[in-house]
Amino acid sequence: MSSELAKLTIAEASKKLAAGEVTSVDLVRACLEEAQAKNSELNAYLEIFADAEEQAKMADAKRAELKARGEEAHPLLGIPLATKDNILIKGKHASASSKMLENYVASYDATVIAKLKEAGAVFVGRTNMDEFALGGSTENSAFGPTKNPYDTSRVAGGTSGGSAAAVAARMALGSLGTDTGGSVRNPASFCGVVGLKPTYGAVSRFGVIAAVSSFDQVGPIAKTVEDAELIFNTIRGKDPHDSTSIDESIYTNVAKNKKIGVPRALLKEGVDKDVLAAFEASLEKLKAAGYEIVDIELLSLPLALATYYITNFAEVSSNLSRFDGVRYGLSVKGDSLLGDYATSRAQGFGAETRRRIMLGTYVLSAGYYDAYYGKAGAARAQLRKEFEDALKDVEAIATPTMPGTAWRVGEKEDPLAAYLADIFTVTANLTGNPAISVPMGNVNTLPVGIQFTAAHGDEATLFRVGKEITGN
Repeated sequence: MSSELAKLTIAEASKKLAAGEVTSVDLVRACLEEAQAKNSELNAYLEIFADAEEQAKMADAKRAELKARGEEAHPLLGIPLATKDNILIKGKHASASSKMLENYVASYDATVIAKLKEAGAVFVGRTNMDEFALGGSTENSAFGPTKNPYDTSRVAGGTSGGSAAAVAARMALGSLGTDTGGSVRNPASFCGVVGLKPTYGAVSRFGVIAAVSSFDQVGPIAKTVEDAELIFNTIRGKDPHDSTSIDESIYTNVAKNKKIGVPRALLKEGVDKDVLAAFEASLEKLKAAGYEIVDIELLSLPLALATYYITNFAEVSSNLSRFDGVRYGLSVKGDSLLGDYATSRAQGFGAETRRRIMLGTYVLSAGYYDAYYGKAGAARAQLRKEFEDALKDVEAIATPTMPGTAWRVGEKEDPLAAYLADIFTVTANLTGNPAISVPMGNVNTLPVGIQFTAAHGDEATLFRVGKEITGN
């Protein structure tokens, strides 16, 4: 019975809760049983919250109260969710999977957590990630890599690998991740689940440990498009605590013509032939549903990776400067004040984080700012303009989410090889557009995803097109 409950989608579980067929305690226990059986191998959860069942009991009591008053419960009331380790929950640890914050306990709730608490969701635990959301495989966690539920010799993707693996392995019915350059969509593709990167500003970043402030967005990971839509609609909205959050009603100029654009030039090199075959099969499914597939040209796309990583490194250098061994976080004494800084940061940060800090400091330094960071800003503006123009003619732009399947743990020791895998995902973060990854089948038993990018504020199109591919 428990294993069957853990297989439910959020929508299915919500209906059963409303009908009185199951309780939140039943659902939480089912997910906890799956976690007990699998987490030691997968390393998806860094911590399973001791009060998860108590939260579920409170949710069941709230449902009973609402029923007695004749009021309808929120669809997420009593639903067990997982949260990425960089999203603050008051009274819980939030380490961003770094030794630097290993013992940090949040003193307040992130806005997305406050909204989910108001809806009555149950938080099962915090999930593993690449340290400070820097990576693409969850191999850069200070607490070990997360393994792929389909093949534990392979990565789950990153940086939200723990959140995606928890959903795929039925250790939660849904989860929250953060997406900086594909960090929700990448692991969603590798783990065979749905992942949404919302329009920049559609979801508040207040209470989320910053990596790259102009890219980061909290997004849902779920088994179905319907479930992802439900979570997104719960956490979206302008927030007075976050000046970058927006009222999405400002976006109105979107195409509604059942046309899907494909940037064919980007698919000519570096994409696994079997992934490409699955992609073409998905496009045929859209054609059968009445969509027109048209080739489009985005001339600045070849600049996307370089633009993304220059900007990423620069903002990482700035954002992580606060972790100096003095104010909060890990503090290791050196032989001087400068020694305190150097020793604390050397021991607190992992190799990938140190690499990005150093490169970011370089591109922001005198004499190089204009040559690198300034040019990246200009290229970013050009990319955004090209996407805006393209999305006046088509409803969405389609690509594979990732150029291949999940790689083996330790396979991409060269960081440049890992960076190149982000070719399809980084553009949505550069331009601020919403993008979704939905499963499009398996290649050699491993999941692969198809990505759709829509106009700013047009998540509705992503949900509709995604449902055409998956059926739910």
